[in-house]
Amino acid sequence: MNFASVRIITDDVDRLVDFYEKVMGVSAERLAPVFAELILPSCTLAIGHSQTVQLFGAGSAVAANNQTVILEFLVHDVDTEFERLKPFVHEWVTEPTTMPWGNRAILFRDPDGNLINLFTPVTEEAIKRFSGRR
Repeated sequence: MNFASVRIITDDVDRLVDFYEKVMGVSAERLAPVFAELILPSCTLAIGHSQTVQLFGAGSAVAANNQTVILEFLVHDVDTEFERLKPFVHEWVTEPTTMPWGNRAILFRDPDGNLINLFTPVTEEAIKRFSGRR
């Protein structure tokens, strides 16, 4: 089994695609007006309009209603990313902080309120855990 993607359901695909293109530094592939994918070597972030939920079963997902999932991205330098993202991230949860498990991280919300964590391993143990993943 391979983990293929994470999909966010939204009422405004264009707004989220624009936001994630800036965060991830890649251009989205627009497969349909109601669906886009942002592809990284490690995983794909898919963004689908709430109209697509009907294809899976009415009410199976609700746009801008996530309270449990955090999208996490391993980055080379979280402090540099923090400075780069300041102009267009409007809701910061945590500014650069070194966590007890050895990662330096920032946590913020996308325009729909979904949580995003960018982190850089900084302790010897954390660096060892993530070696080969950067």
